[in-house]
Amino acid sequence: MTRWARARPRLQLAVGYGALGALAVAGQAPLGWWPVSILALAVLFHALPLARGWRALSGRMWLAGTGYFGAALFWIVEPFFIEPEVHGWMAPFALVAMAGGMALFWAGAGALAGLAQGRARLVVLGAGLVVLELLRGWVFTGFPWAMLGHGVIGTPLMHLAAITGAGGLSLLIVGAAVLPVLGRGWIARGFGAASALALLALIWLWGAGQTALPPDRAGVIRLAQPNAPQDEKWLQGNMYLFFSRLLDQTAAPAVPAPDLVLWPETSVPFLLEYPGDALEMMADAAALHGPGTGIGFGVQRVEGERYFNSLAVLTTDAAITHIYDKHHLVPFGEYIPFSEWLMGTPLGGLAGQALMGYSPGPGPELLDLGPLGVALPLICYESIFPRHLRTETRPDWILQVTNDAWFGEVTGPFQHLAQARLRAVEQGLPVLRVANTGVSAFIDARGGIAAELGLGVTGFIDGPLPGALPHTFYSRHGDWPVWLALALLMAGACAGRVIRR
Repeated sequence: MTRWARARPRLQLAVGYGALGALAVAGQAPLGWWPVSILALAVLFHALPLARGWRALSGRMWLAGTGYFGAALFWIVEPFFIEPEVHGWMAPFALVAMAGGMALFWAGAGALAGLAQGRARLVVLGAGLVVLELLRGWVFTGFPWAMLGHGVIGTPLMHLAAITGAGGLSLLIVGAAVLPVLGRGWIARGFGAASALALLALIWLWGAGQTALPPDRAGVIRLAQPNAPQDEKWLQGNMYLFFSRLLDQTAAPAVPAPDLVLWPETSVPFLLEYPGDALEMMADAAALHGPGTGIGFGVQRVEGERYFNSLAVLTTDAAITHIYDKHHLVPFGEYIPFSEWLMGTPLGGLAGQALMGYSPGPGPELLDLGPLGVALPLICYESIFPRHLRTETRPDWILQVTNDAWFGEVTGPFQHLAQARLRAVEQGLPVLRVANTGVSAFIDARGGIAAELGLGVTGFIDGPLPGALPHTFYSRHGDWPVWLALALLMAGACAGRVIRR
């Protein structure tokens, strides 16, 4: 037997499991083909060698996970092509490392399945997959992107998140995939498939009835989208062009006039401490609507030897009334982990910013905007962490500024937008989202998009500030009910093995 003949079955195995994992991504935005995700997961669970040890289950789940995260997160190569001649060579290595690393969570679920015996392993595997998805939001600062439950965002099923959060949506998807393959024989499997369909139908009908919205608040908000491509944004000849574009969008007349104009993340070409006459120019543009119109804008600022990615609020008197510093930074994107420990504390000036990145702010903060209520600011990917939205005092709305130009134009911006919609459902709060290149949107407290500026569009939209719903079950209790349900599922599936022993 040739070496190729011996290696071919293993290659076929890897390709098959990887393809099933990649197919399960079909539910993610922008496709939203969540039934395909359930079908792919069902075939994956059916194909697993349940009679073999935990190593076999873990290895095959790692292969499937690598396919899943490789397809779901391929947008992470986009930042490396901002300057392809410098960083382009790193893109494939970054994607392979990210996909393989994230797949370890799926491998962990396969290893947990070894705690049970027979087909009960599927129950432990499914529950373990959701457990590891939840843990993925915490380990190494967390990265809860492309959770299986995100595939139903935009459907009536997503309203379950008001009770369970994203973990409950993932449990729903995994449960619908496990039930058809849990039994033995066609009759048992047919009953399982019917049960899965009935469960989905019941939640769908319940979610379809969640349409009542609170009245809008008094006040008009303008979202300004300059559409500055990341590879052009900081070019010397362009950055003031984009700044002027934002000034024009701010000054554009409207009836009724906006009470607040929102600019995206890092939208201005200056440090907050060294603005020159830029703040006066911004204030003059806002003052055309009246003395009460403010501007909320993303800006970089320096404090001593440290740099911050921030959001500031400006009045028509050119005074800064609020400053929020991003506190959940992107590892290796906005800072280098352990850099201060490795290189000394702190490195100063531009060298410090280049080598160590931004410094984190103190944590979630609320902005009291007077008649416009209390806003919870989020910068970029802070919106993917539900825990940051459960503040001691409940805000009236959520304000997200972001620069999704880093995420490309195929999947990343749409996946990010979908998660903002999910945060609205979980909290029962509206989200106003302004993005550099899109998608900027007014998201109501049910997760619906009231108005939006599409990807790659230059312009602005005005709209009333949507109202808030009462506290949701999830906003009060968080993930612990889902953790309890998962623990009971796994304990019940493992109990049979203990009893037989």
